[in-house]
Amino acid sequence: MNIIEKTDEEILAVANPFWNDLVKYSNNKNYSAFTRNFSEAMLRGANEIEMGKQFARSKLTKGLEKDPEYLGMIRRGEHVTVLYKQTNKNMTGNEYLGRLVLGYNEDNEIKIFGATIF
Repeated sequence: MNIIEKTDEEILAVANPFWNDLVKYSNNKNYSAFTRNFSEAMLRGANEIEMGKQFARSKLTKGLEKDPEYLGMIRRGEHVTVLYKQTNKNMTGNEYLGRLVLGYNEDNEIKIFGATIF
């Protein structure tokens, strides 16, 4: 199955818990839990040392607020990009764009193929 064939509601039922876990484990600086829903391709591309440095240095990756605002969805090829408006309790007045890319892996499970906040 291709994820773009799912309804918005079906996708959000997976995307929202995935995003909430990313926020939770980013705030807790828990790298292994943060990456647990990543696809193999995402894990291979993620540099554990650089991500660890980001967790240690970045104000943005700590203090992320729960329950971001869903902005929309983009379907492209075999992936869906879900967009969120994300805030940070340590950086009040600022809003950030969260991007979560989902698709099916080789085991036919929905996994994270990309995740950024900027």
